[in-house]
Amino acid sequence: AAAGLSYVGGYVMNTYRSYDNFLQDKYALLPAVIILCVAAVMFIIGLLGCCATFRESRVGLGLFLAIILIIFIAEVSAFVLAFVYREKVKSDVQGTMRAVFEKYDGKNSESAVMDYLQENLHCCGVKNYSDWTATQWFNSTGNNSVPLSCCKQNLKNCTGSLDQPQEL
Repeated sequence: AAAGLSYVGGYVMNTYRSYDNFLQDKYALLPAVIILCVAAVMFIIGLLGCCATFRESRVGLGLFLAIILIIFIAEVSAFVLAFVYREKVKSDVQGTMRAVFEKYDGKNSESAVMDYLQENLHCCGVKNYSDWTATQWFNSTGNNSVPLSCCKQNLKNCTGSLDQPQEL
């Protein structure tokens, strides 16, 4: 269980690195850190539980049970907090993405992150490709198109034109 939780916590932290420009909340990594801490404690407690079982110690096994129950309650609490705050995280990410959209010029680092995000998540804009029509970049280019990162990956001749939304 500790190894599984360690993997999940590490995966969340690794994924966060790719999208940290969109998550301005400094507590966004808190669930991953909690998962990793719980995994470390579970490993130590599991090791102690094995030793208590091997020695057939009633006190050790009782202590092991109490600690496992506390860890279970902490995990349920983390799940409930994640469930309760999912809409806040969603709105924060959308607000930050809109701010990054406004800074998009196709050349700066925020532009590269936006292109990376759209290519890897196979999306275009915050909700859809029409979000680009409200950006300064769209109005300054005047070519009625979105960035090429919005194009479907299997299309070779995609120009990002809004005249062909089926390619986006």
